[in-house]
Amino acid sequence: MSIAKRRRVALLAAGVLLPLPWVSGCSSSDDDSSPTAARRDVAPAARDKVAGTGTLRWALDAAPGTFNVFQTNADSGTQRIAGAVLPSLFTLDGRGSPQRNPDYLEAADVVDREPKQVVRYKLTPEAVWSDGRPIGAEDFVAQWKALRGTDGAYWTARNAGYDRIAKVARGDGEHEVEVTFAKPYADWRSLFTPLYPKSVMSTAAAFNDGRRRGLAVSAGPFMMRSNTGGTKNVTLVRNPRWWGDRARLDKLVFKTVPAKERAAALLAGQVDLAEVDRATAERIQDVGETPKKKDAKKEKAKQAAAEPSAQHGAAQDQPPREDPADLAADGRDAADSMRAWAEENGSKKARAEAAALRGFTVRKALEPAYTQLALNGTKGPLADERVRRAVARAIDRKALARLVLAPMGLPDKPLGNHLLMAGQQGYKDHSGAIGGQDTHAAQSLLADAGWRAASASERRKALGAGTDDQGHDKARDGGRGAGPDAGDAGRSGKTGRAAAAVVRKNGRPLELRFVVPTGSGTAPLGTVSRRIARMLEAIGVRTRITKVSGSGYFKDHIASGNYDLALYSWPASAYPATDGRPIYAKPQPATDGSLVVEQNYTRVGTDQIDQLFDQAVAELDAGSARALVSRADARIWAAAGSIPLYQRPQLVAAGKKVVNAGAFGFATPRYQDIGFRK
Repeated sequence: MSIAKRRRVALLAAGVLLPLPWVSGCSSSDDDSSPTAARRDVAPAARDKVAGTGTLRWALDAAPGTFNVFQTNADSGTQRIAGAVLPSLFTLDGRGSPQRNPDYLEAADVVDREPKQVVRYKLTPEAVWSDGRPIGAEDFVAQWKALRGTDGAYWTARNAGYDRIAKVARGDGEHEVEVTFAKPYADWRSLFTPLYPKSVMSTAAAFNDGRRRGLAVSAGPFMMRSNTGGTKNVTLVRNPRWWGDRARLDKLVFKTVPAKERAAALLAGQVDLAEVDRATAERIQDVGETPKKKDAKKEKAKQAAAEPSAQHGAAQDQPPREDPADLAADGRDAADSMRAWAEENGSKKARAEAAALRGFTVRKALEPAYTQLALNGTKGPLADERVRRAVARAIDRKALARLVLAPMGLPDKPLGNHLLMAGQQGYKDHSGAIGGQDTHAAQSLLADAGWRAASASERRKALGAGTDDQGHDKARDGGRGAGPDAGDAGRSGKTGRAAAAVVRKNGRPLELRFVVPTGSGTAPLGTVSRRIARMLEAIGVRTRITKVSGSGYFKDHIASGNYDLALYSWPASAYPATDGRPIYAKPQPATDGSLVVEQNYTRVGTDQIDQLFDQAVAELDAGSARALVSRADARIWAAAGSIPLYQRPQLVAAGKKVVNAGAFGFATPRYQDIGFRK
């Protein structure tokens, strides 16, 4: 199980494919011409411009269930805290590339490839644990033995990479560690980050239960002082044995503030740094704007409202306007009305809230994660690759990316890769492997699979039997066509595409169950799902949107395969050969007759994809490894189980004096530099 599973946002077997011209035919852009990446936005400041004191309060979604990142219940809070108190041998830069961390390593290199790969780590001599013991080989050995997957007593979330190690031992020098691999491993830099002290890894009891309340020993710029309120607040203080640059903050407090309570916490002055939803971000931006800028925005909105609806093929460079139903679903219209009322009445509360929000600014970047349309290829119409490809070609990914990203001023091009994000080295757009939006091509694919629209005479006969011209059951729909949960055919014209007659096979309409989560933070997915439903109606595919509780969405529907279409996100990785394989590996039958899918919840995969991942993870030449990953992505596109739509927006409310923190994007935070501007 990979890093991706630990970080996933709740937040995938088709047959053998024909050879693909992956270099010339499927790639439309390379690293130099990839979509502009909105990298980190952290208010950078030199250390001498940062106050040498202060407490920063950082909001977490939930209280960490463990402080061991290698356990299954580790989450983003676990990761954040570990990054501040434990060694990270390699950190990530803004492009998601691993960089040697000089605080811990003087060098780290592959020193032998034959007969076996050997990596030599030369540790910084000053590096010590907070109990005074030098960081050394015994810590590496304990972590390898705990994570290699041979001892079932350890409740590990992953063993990728550690299971390829043959031996870990002290090197020739006093501060050297040598790791010998049984099989070549390209992503060796992903290992031993974070590095735990041997006291955490040496026994299964310590690994499984010992780190659920805290970390007694650390080796970062901060150390854990206390947890309060059942670990709801985790307080970090300066580590007195830290040998690197002194932390600018006295304390770093991680506060548990659920997403639905973020806005209230900001207004109450309870946090200094917090990820927020779009509505809250817009509210912060609104109060900080001058009256002149507000008037300009109102005039622009008024002009846009007066323009006629764009027809198909027109105004393609403009973000699609959201119709009233979408706005109502997101709740933004209600929020705007409440704000306007408060401003017009000049209430004391409204003025106080505006004053509080003016103390914050919104830091924006593209999150190293993407939202996809998942197509369940296990059974039903989507088990046919032609139908999956038809669905993919019906989707206007550009329009969806603009819908989500353009309003926040973020780069709004659709994502063209499953394994690398825009700006990462090696990024290529492989969506050409399946083709762009094309209604006629999609309908041809459906027809080839036996799904065709009824002829005029058949439609007249159907009308006489009690169905409307789109093939909907009049009795069921009350004589008005499909309702909102069936794709909202009555409003399809607002996207410039008219609903087509529903296609049928053996008299049965092609209807897909689109599962959508409800609850805090899920409104954007609701909007996107309705847009997709209308796009599918344009090719004659009926959708039945089924709203389910967000708390059980992933477990009860995605992981169990209880859906036809779904939207969910995957985090990106600096190590796609390792972390991408379980997400896109071909499901394998188990001895009990079930299907082992790992993290491939669309259940679509091929032998070639698996082979390319296996080759990439064993290729020590970086360029060759990237080429193999690139080929794997092109084949994933062609299999049409997962359709990347857009990178997720990362919106962070930060106090105006907070520096070196905000929307980090791919970059690893440098915790000792975070603080408040002098």
